Amino acid sequence: MKEKIKSIINELNKGILGNEKQIILAVICLLARGHLLIEDLPGTGKSTLSKALAKCFGLDAKSVHFTSDLLPSDLIGINIFDSKKSSFRFEPGPIFSNVFLADELNRASPRTQSALLEAMNNKEINVEGQTKKLPSQFFVIATQNPIDQVGTSPLPESQLDRFLMRISLGNPNRNAEKEILKRNNKTPNDINQIISKEDLTFHQDKLDDMKVSNEIYEYILDLVTESRKLKNGGLSTRAAIAVINASKGCAYVQGEDYVTPDHVQFIFQSVAEHRLDNGFAESTSISEKIIKEVDAIR
Repeated sequence: MKEKIKSIINELNKGILGNEKQIILAVICLLARGHLLIEDLPGTGKSTLSKALAKCFGLDAKSVHFTSDLLPSDLIGINIFDSKKSSFRFEPGPIFSNVFLADELNRASPRTQSALLEAMNNKEINVEGQTKKLPSQFFVIATQNPIDQVGTSPLPESQLDRFLMRISLGNPNRNAEKEILKRNNKTPNDINQIISKEDLTFHQDKLDDMKVSNEIYEYILDLVTESRKLKNGGLSTRAAIAVINASKGCAYVQGEDYVTPDHVQFIFQSVAEHRLDNGFAESTSISEKIIKEVDAIR
């Protein structure tokens, strides 16, 4: 089990150089059945990571580049009149996939963003009064550029809260960037499928069964309570649940049978900060400050 997860991370490291921690966090997010938000400057490998994840887990993936004129129907599909049968048939949109890559999400209109939010929240969509179920394995991996770039706007808090994690790839180190340059700007095609959808479901069920001690619950509640001293109200109960699920995923990826404070600290920044502050550059030290305050008291 531990070797299988290690193989996944090693395989992803072939295509995404110099970002092992971010890769581990992305794997944790998928194992915890969460949605992932990747925020960074253009050209840092956001889309490459998303596609590599889907391939490695054997998942059907589709992507849409979000623009200001993108309509909800472009995501969810439409009813088309079939003249031969004299009836309407539903033509599903790209959102009907295991992994849906929403590229540059914060360039879309609020109406289109809301359509995606409904799908993320309910794993179903509504088309002209009819409910359509999305696949049981359904993950949204969204990318967004920093909000100070032209044509972007901040995502609303309600939508940010639907993402289990937010990560940033950043620029690779010098050696990694040199290797990327040697590839002559080609996207790596040597990422292999490591596990199937059925295997993924098995691992997710094992993660759900992982027990969490009362000490860890108290530690997470201490972090949540400390965050609520901030002016924006801090973390919600839903966010606390997200911290627990991600901590389980971290323990599972590291081959442990139980969650420790180290697991909580490893994932806390990626789970907490987009819920605490929508300003990406300013929020990077908030989670660290919360952890230091709580550890000092404990």
